[in-house]
Amino acid sequence: MASSLTCAGIIWAFLSFLCAAASCVGFFMPYWLLGSQLEKSVSFGTFRRCSYPVRDESRQMTVMVEQCGRYASFQAIPSAEWRICTVVTGLGCGLLLLVALTALMGCCVSELISRTVGRVAGGIQFLGGKCSCGEGMGM
Repeated sequence: MASSLTCAGIIWAFLSFLCAAASCVGFFMPYWLLGSQLEKSVSFGTFRRCSYPVRDESRQMTVMVEQCGRYASFQAIPSAEWRICTVVTGLGCGLLLLVALTALMGCCVSELISRTVGRVAGGIQFLGGKCSCGEGMGM
């Protein structure tokens, strides 16, 4: 198992993978905002929600669905800002995961990551981090 990475590069690869995994898990979990509605605990994230109200037309009232699920469509996400957040955060997580997996492959394959590739990967990782943190669009 030959590697073109230095000791610092190997540490960077593993820390990158851990951070990318944490970002992706955080993105997919529906626990960004917590609260209560109709005396039930509710939570939601960018494209998933738990315990949400729906209109029951047969009984002419609003009832709480006590389960977690995603929005039926991209347009069902409540606001344009929330849809933008979903796309930007997802893009950031994707970039972080791409760099992390490339860096991990660099631990096993010699001559995969050169100094220039490492710098470009660092720039992509920085951009992915900015998108994941909401800083990419001035949020």
